[in-house]
Amino acid sequence: MVSARLSTGGCQCGAVRYRISTLPLETYICHCTECRKQSASAFGISVIVDSASVEVTRGAPKRWSRPTAGGGMLDCYFCPDCGTRLWHQGGDDKGRLSVKGGSLDQPVDLRDVPHIWTRSKLEGIVIPDHVARFSEEPDEP
Repeated sequence: MVSARLSTGGCQCGAVRYRISTLPLETYICHCTECRKQSASAFGISVIVDSASVEVTRGAPKRWSRPTAGGGMLDCYFCPDCGTRLWHQGGDDKGRLSVKGGSLDQPVDLRDVPHIWTRSKLEGIVIPDHVARFSEEPDEP
């Protein structure tokens, strides 16, 4: 479940701020090893939005690119001052951004959010029985 309140966010130090002008398209929790590394936690939270709906309102994020498990490239945007990861954009998906849930000003409601890359999930993480789960990346509709 995604709330209409998820409209602004930024980095930890405040140097980079952004606004999202539309509601998110989807949200998911990712247990892949790359999301665990970038979030320094047990999983990453991704809020998918139209890239045209994101406007940087302060500062300028820096970009770093890395290869993906599927053979593509992923552009990762972060604050050049504090290093907070803000969003990702796949090289073949210029129309969508994956905003990092922890960078949003309002918390993301995770009660009904699907979990992906569960084959990489850390022991002890409990996924609610009622939510969708995928061992890897789900197929696009």
